[in-house]
Amino acid sequence: MQTTKENIIINVQEIEPRLRHQTIFDTFDTLQEGERLIIHNNHDPKPVFYQLINMRGNIFTWEYMQQGPQWWDISVTRIVPAHLSEGGTFVINVPILEPQQKHASIFQVFDSMMPGEAFIIHNDHDPKPMYYQLLSERGEIFTWEYVTEGPQWWDIKVTINPIGKPGETVINVPSIEPSLKHQTIFHAFANLHSGESFIIHNNHDPKPVFFQLKEMHGDVFSWEYLKEGPQWWDIRVTRIVQQAPTSEQNALSFSTNPNGKKEITITIPSLEPKLKHPTIFKIFDELLPEESLIIHNDHDPKPVYYQLLGERGDVFSWEYLQQGPQWWDIRVTRKPEGSNETIGQIAAKDLRKAEVFKKYGIDFCCGGKKTLREVCAEKGIDATLVEQELQKPIQNVTTGTTNFDEWNLDFLVDYIVNTHHKYVRKYLPEITAYSAKVTKVHGDKHPELATINELVAKINAELTTHLQEEENIVFPLIKDIVKAQEANRAYANDARDKFISIIATTEAEHDSVGRDLEKIRALNNNYAIPEDACASYTLLYKMLEEFEADLFVHIHLENNILFPKALEAAKA
Repeated sequence: MQTTKENIIINVQEIEPRLRHQTIFDTFDTLQEGERLIIHNNHDPKPVFYQLINMRGNIFTWEYMQQGPQWWDISVTRIVPAHLSEGGTFVINVPILEPQQKHASIFQVFDSMMPGEAFIIHNDHDPKPMYYQLLSERGEIFTWEYVTEGPQWWDIKVTINPIGKPGETVINVPSIEPSLKHQTIFHAFANLHSGESFIIHNNHDPKPVFFQLKEMHGDVFSWEYLKEGPQWWDIRVTRIVQQAPTSEQNALSFSTNPNGKKEITITIPSLEPKLKHPTIFKIFDELLPEESLIIHNDHDPKPVYYQLLGERGDVFSWEYLQQGPQWWDIRVTRKPEGSNETIGQIAAKDLRKAEVFKKYGIDFCCGGKKTLREVCAEKGIDATLVEQELQKPIQNVTTGTTNFDEWNLDFLVDYIVNTHHKYVRKYLPEITAYSAKVTKVHGDKHPELATINELVAKINAELTTHLQEEENIVFPLIKDIVKAQEANRAYANDARDKFISIIATTEAEHDSVGRDLEKIRALNNNYAIPEDACASYTLLYKMLEEFEADLFVHIHLENNILFPKALEAAKA
């Protein structure tokens, strides 16, 4: 990094890769109003523009002084007073926004803030009307503090009020890894003493947790809504009594089920609350195929069904033998091996099973329409070995337990756009640039890089068009189908036929990209990094491997869940 009397010049290529973006951000934070830094790089650093906008707000100008083909020079100038951004505070520079975007942008930032967080509204007149609009639409959940009051500029610090009592734990659920969310809440509750409480802060009503806590511990807590949407839900959970241990005698009895296999009946009320779910899971994990257990309980244990499905997958049947009013009996039978389900259907019901498929090189997205035994026969893999591994409890997997198969189609569409389309648009241009650079530097010693670079460029071109077509054509059609279904009206035959044709084309495009990624993996020997690889070479392979993993989940959600369910709805 060079410093002159007027400018700070950051020569990005001289900085260690993992420190590049942070160096730019840290340097920007030192600028005063009117000062600038110059980014000097060997490719367009546009991702930094979006990151800086997301982190600090629209408080700078981004001016291209040179745009390739070898070097890019960008002048970044701070255009609001530096003290407004102290501590990383987000600033909305209102005057440079389009008029129709001003109020909407403030609301968007307001809704993204967590309790205790704040942002600054920087404007050329007093935005007091916005105070009343926020108060009317969001309620008394914020403070409005004037930092500067004219005559040229008005700066207002808007702080989201903290929730809870002093010293009360607040569990910010959206910030927790999905697979750990419920477990974190259960752990917090288990550590409460009588009269103590914590607050669940979530972006939707966590009522299922209420039923799970009740199932696990009984009526030993209160559930108080402090806030009920539309953006956030805050619930205070308070332990109200100490639960005395109960006897475990006579909890288990043994017999045979209709298949002639072993059956174990668990009398749940005789178990201590904290042992109820663990006992069910322990007995279930010891079952062999076609063996069963019976849950005998004084209320419907349906939460256990969802917990079993989430943690063990679709490897059991759930049969009600008795449904109240005093007793519920449910036979839970482990499914036999050798199911006729397709790979895609297995992954749709439990995405964590994809980790097993990846281990054996089984394509669960583009090749998801084949059965497990068909795929294993083609690849020469022992199908029994894979089936046994799929039956095992899945542990230490970061894919998450979200059951996408239960989501509404329009919600799943929005999730795909906001998660996977956003990922492609963010990282694929960077991967393309790195691929070209690494090929240029190392291509003479590693001739496979030339083919990899061609495939990356092809994927980039195809996906750029593909994402636009999905968002402009395919996904709006799916939302039309959802609306027709909700209105209980038939979807037009000509529209249905057109949709079927479009889906066939879309899946063919998925298959093309999937095949190209398979070729890339074969060319680089499963992303093996050569001994002479530089930092850019290493980063390219790591980014490609992560991109492949994300894209396979992306295509799986569309091919195996979204499209089949949309086609079924269109034909109904």
